[in-house]
Amino acid sequence: MAKITTVIDIGSNSMRMVVFKKTSRYAFHLINESKSKVKISQGSYENNGVLQEIPMQRAFDALKSFLNIAVSLKSRKILCVATSALRDAPNKKEFLTKVKKELKLNIKIIDGQKEAYYGAVASSNLLGLNSFATLDIGGGSTEIAIIKDKIIKQKVSLKIGTVRVEELFLSKGDIKGAKQYIIDILEKNKTIFQDYLSLFSTIAGLGGTSRAIARSIIAKENYPLDILHNFRFDIQNNQELFKNIIEASSKKELKNLAIRKDRFDTIKAGTMIFQTIIEYFGTKSVVTSGVGVREGVYLCDILRTSNHKFPSNFNISVRSLLDRFTDDKTQSAYLGNNVKKIFDILQPCHNLDIKYKSILVIISKLQLVGLSLDFYKSADNNFWFILNGLNYIFTHEEKLLISIVSKFTTKALPKENDIKEYKDILPDIQIIRWLNFMMSLNIVLNTEFLKIKYDYIFKNNTLEIKSNIDNYLIKDTISKLEVPSNINIQLVRI
Repeated sequence: MAKITTVIDIGSNSMRMVVFKKTSRYAFHLINESKSKVKISQGSYENNGVLQEIPMQRAFDALKSFLNIAVSLKSRKILCVATSALRDAPNKKEFLTKVKKELKLNIKIIDGQKEAYYGAVASSNLLGLNSFATLDIGGGSTEIAIIKDKIIKQKVSLKIGTVRVEELFLSKGDIKGAKQYIIDILEKNKTIFQDYLSLFSTIAGLGGTSRAIARSIIAKENYPLDILHNFRFDIQNNQELFKNIIEASSKKELKNLAIRKDRFDTIKAGTMIFQTIIEYFGTKSVVTSGVGVREGVYLCDILRTSNHKFPSNFNISVRSLLDRFTDDKTQSAYLGNNVKKIFDILQPCHNLDIKYKSILVIISKLQLVGLSLDFYKSADNNFWFILNGLNYIFTHEEKLLISIVSKFTTKALPKENDIKEYKDILPDIQIIRWLNFMMSLNIVLNTEFLKIKYDYIFKNNTLEIKSNIDNYLIKDTISKLEVPSNINIQLVRI
């Protein structure tokens, strides 16, 4: 298996490249992402799908630059796929032959179902959802997949895309015709969906259109995190925004809606497609996906012996951070196991939901990450490393909570003012204080990095911590710990 792998996706509108570096058998992280809006399909839909010379040359030039990057990053494997525009083009062989001959690159044209499958593999492994539908609006086609209990049940590709709809309808002012065109195609495929309509209540929005809409909502709501992956929004509360994007009459209006200029030419068509489809299925909420076909191609490669799924209980985000930023993984494992005991023994006192135990375990395992950058600022380093490094699986609420607790470990317990910026997406301050206390106690008990075996007893509002070591530093530090409740802590040597 190549340590560094490049994946290139040639879409109808944009060409994108990602470069991943493996850190262990299944763990990896992104080391480069490049995009070029080559619009290879430009003018083709008005010419029976035939690719035009100028767009083909743009795509060729972009591929050449992408390959330069891949070589410079010492990529040992390059996987290149092409979607709607090339698979529909009568003259695609001309482009494929030129690329193979001059750039020594083999392009694999994937059919619509395979494109939908790659998106489903990426979202089911990296979003943390169990049952949902995916919606990936591209330039030439839209892919939908249905996932139930993490199993891909259906996948379909529809000839609905931003460039296609723009050229055939919107450029001629035919909005009504465009909407009817979309609905007619959905109706022709309704038998594929009819047994799974309830799963469309939550849709994972893949692709540039969904991300652009999410970015606009983040700006509108003054959302405190600038993170698109796993950002969730309610459809009903954003109907006016969809309408404003579709009806925007100038670039200035789009800019005021927080639409980036590289999306000006496709966002109106994309939003109209998006709104028409979610109305058709009665979708209630959308989870924004920062992953899609490219990640799906990569995952199918590294998970080819495991049915394109990560092993159970494997967390890609946690493992990747541990691989890169911790030297002694036994310390991380010890902290994770010890904090479980602390959580369980104090359950009658803190009365927290059991879900917070797994959060504590993750915080414990990642606690040493910040030290890799600087000892004195390790807690602050942890906050930013974790917030921006837990790229996959975790909800925004989970990753923020993990980051906040890591930041205040071994410090005074956080107060309302310390978290006011993020208050709306964090649990009650008392929950955070309890998590911080248990995490701080866990760290203190491993002051000498000896991985001491402790026994815990909680009675009469006193936590007895028993071990065969009498450690002055531990005793002294514990006496200074701030506790969130009126409990006593006693170290007992046995």
